Amino acid sequence: MAFTIDLAGKTAVITGSNSGIGLGMAWELARAGADIVLNSFTDNEEDHAIADEIAKETGVTARYIQADMSKGDQCRRLITEAGRCDILVNNAGIQHVAPIPDFPANKWDAIIAINMSSAFHTTAVALPKMRMQGWGRVINVASAHGLTASPYKSAYVAAKHGIVGLTKVTALETAEEPITANAICPGYVLTPIVEKQIPDTMKEYDMSREDVIQNVMLKRQPSKEFATVEQMGGTAAFLCSDAAAQITGTTISVDGGWTAL
Repeated sequence: MAFTIDLAGKTAVITGSNSGIGLGMAWELARAGADIVLNSFTDNEEDHAIADEIAKETGVTARYIQADMSKGDQCRRLITEAGRCDILVNNAGIQHVAPIPDFPANKWDAIIAINMSSAFHTTAVALPKMRMQGWGRVINVASAHGLTASPYKSAYVAAKHGIVGLTKVTALETAEEPITANAICPGYVLTPIVEKQIPDTMKEYDMSREDVIQNVMLKRQPSKEFATVEQMGGTAAFLCSDAAAQITGTTISVDGGWTAL
């Protein structure tokens, strides 16, 4: 039996998707035929223009819905307003780095809310829709830090470990249904945010661009190469395929060998 990825007639809702990994996933799911709902906390012309571009280039329906993923009621509203949700990609996330004694409480609360609690709220509303439609995919974007840890990233590591746990529970609660739940665990991905960090890191360490990439950013990534947003999107599309129908409750690392160490 040959497997293809044909998502025509499906609707994918991707949180935090006006740039970076989320946008890369939106593009790949659209190329596979899924209608797309983009999201972020802003509501600019540029946000809606991205949806228009996806629709124009791929021929699917694409739209943008503003919702603040730090607020549970807005997370739930996003799924309700989307109408249909066959594929839910929980991608929204933020980061802050500080030692535990110095970690601001408001930053902890924000990271836990956006990186972890938002996925609970969206999933809670999406699962009944998937059950009604008789098919569903929940894809949670975790991190290599959902499987391992680094100092000074207490909230991020806690949230991403929590996302992995939520993924497993979601999978068990839907195990006898045509619904799967999995977590993708990226290492360093070359996103616009990471690209913007490179010049500042060069100044901080007095290093060349290549030295910063190889010896600072990719220090823990054995491949010494960034993953790409297209690779993240391709992994998400695969998880939506019939070939992945029996993959549920697990993590897929796209981290250049980071978690193999």
